[in-house]
Amino acid sequence: MIDNKKINKFSISIVETLQKNNFEAYLVGGCVRDLLCGIEPKDFDIATNATPEQIRKIFKASRIIGRRFKLVHIFNRSELIEVATFRSGEAFKSDSKLIKDHKGKILRDNIWGSLDQDVYRRDFTINALYYCPFTKEIVDKNNGIRHINQKMVVSIGDPMKRFSEDPVRCLRAIRFSTKLRFKIDNDIKEAIYKKGYLLSDISNARMFDEFCKIFLNGMAEKNYSKLSSFGLHKYLIHSNPLMTEFSHNIMRDALINTDKRLKNNKSVTPGFLIAALLWPELIRLSKKNNEINLRKFFRNMDLVLRKQQKLTAIPRKFHGYIKDIWALQLKLHSRIGKQPYKTLNHPRFRAAYDFLLIREKASKDETFIGKWWTDFQKNDDNLKKKLLTDIKNINEKESSKKFGFFNELI
Repeated sequence: MIDNKKINKFSISIVETLQKNNFEAYLVGGCVRDLLCGIEPKDFDIATNATPEQIRKIFKASRIIGRRFKLVHIFNRSELIEVATFRSGEAFKSDSKLIKDHKGKILRDNIWGSLDQDVYRRDFTINALYYCPFTKEIVDKNNGIRHINQKMVVSIGDPMKRFSEDPVRCLRAIRFSTKLRFKIDNDIKEAIYKKGYLLSDISNARMFDEFCKIFLNGMAEKNYSKLSSFGLHKYLIHSNPLMTEFSHNIMRDALINTDKRLKNNKSVTPGFLIAALLWPELIRLSKKNNEINLRKFFRNMDLVLRKQQKLTAIPRKFHGYIKDIWALQLKLHSRIGKQPYKTLNHPRFRAAYDFLLIREKASKDETFIGKWWTDFQKNDDNLKKKLLTDIKNINEKESSKKFGFFNELI
C-alpha cells in the first residue's frame, strides 16, 4: 500500500537504528496518512518505546525539546526528524498522573507507555497509523484506514474530553478536513462549537504556529471560511465583530492571493498576511469624518499589533516589515515630487505595491492608483515623466496628505 521510495531516507535510517538497538520504532501520524492519501508528506515523524534520554544517547546529533510533551529532534545537515516516545493510556483513567488545569487541558504529559496505549493518545483515527518500512506492516487499531477510505475526520475517544485536554484539536480537525477534503464527524462538530472557547487559553506562540499552518498551506480561503462557520476565526485574527463589506473583501482577497502565490511556487510570509488581515482594524481606529487621521494612523500601528499579539505571537522580525507596508500606503497614494523614485527603491516596495493592489480590488476603487504604479515601474523615462506631470496636476487640486480608497473609509 505504501511505496518506500516516497519515504524520507533519513527517517528510515532512524527507524532502523532504533530497531537495531532493540527498540520498537515506526513512522507515525500525518506522514502515513498522507502516503495513503497519495499526498507527498512534508514531515516524517517517528514513534518509539525508547525514552527521550535513551534516544539522545543513540543519536549524538539530537536534542530533547519541550516540557509539556518531551520530544527529540534528530538532525542530519539540513534535515530534522521528530521522534516521540509512546505515551501511556493513563489519560483516560480517573486517577491519571497527567497534569491538567481546572478546565481539563493537559499541561504536561510525559508518562511513557506502549504502542497499544499510545494509539489512544492520538487525536484522530486517521493520524493513529504506525508504519514499519521493513515489514511494510501498518498498525491500525482505530479504523484509521477505513475512515481514510470514507473521507472522514473522526476523534479517538470522546471529542468533548479530548478537545478539553487540547483545544487546538478544534483547529486541527478543520485543517485536516480542508487539506484532505474530508468531512468532519458530527460528534467533532458539536465539540468544536462547545469547546472552541478554550482556544483563548492557548499560548500565543502556539497559536501563531497554528496560524501559519492554517493560512500558509495553500488552503487559506477555505480554512478561513470553515473557521468562521464555527466562530473560531476570532481566536486567530483580531478584528471588529461589525465588519464592513470592505473588511470582508480585503480578508478574502488577501487569503486568495496567498493561496495563488503558493500554487505558483512563489514565496509567502505571515508578515504580509497579518498586515492585510489587520488593515481594516487599523483604518477603523484611525479614521475621522471619513478621512484617515495620520497621527492616529501611525500611533495605532503598535496598538493593533499588540492586540493581535494577545491572540498570536508575532515574531519581532515581522514588526518592522508590517509597519513598513502600512506606512508605504501613504506614499503610494500621494506621489509627491521625486518621492515616487524613492518609494520605488524602498526594500519593501514590492510587498507594499502588492498590498495596494489587494486594497484597490477589495474597495472596488476606480482611481487606478495601482495601474499608475504598474506603469511607473516600467523602464521608460518618458512614461515616468508623463505620469509625474499628470499626478502633479491632481495633487494641486487635492490635499496630498489624504489617502485611502473611498469604500475603505465609509
